[in-house]
Amino acid sequence: MATVTIDGKPYELDQLSDVVKQQLMNLQVADQKIIALQQDLALMQTARSAYARILSENLPKQ
Repeated sequence: MATVTIDGKPYELDQLSDVVKQQLMNLQVADQKIIALQQDLALMQTARSAYARILSENLPKQ
């Protein structure tokens, strides 16, 4: 039987209500979205750093 651990306590999936199962799925979707957004943020931070470097390199020398 499949179990899930929540707050350190194991639960049998087939013993959980539909509401609990839906909320578990919602948590999984939210976690996946958070991971995707963190990856997007890392990408944008890298791009921003590159843009700032190129900008700095191309400013007129004083």
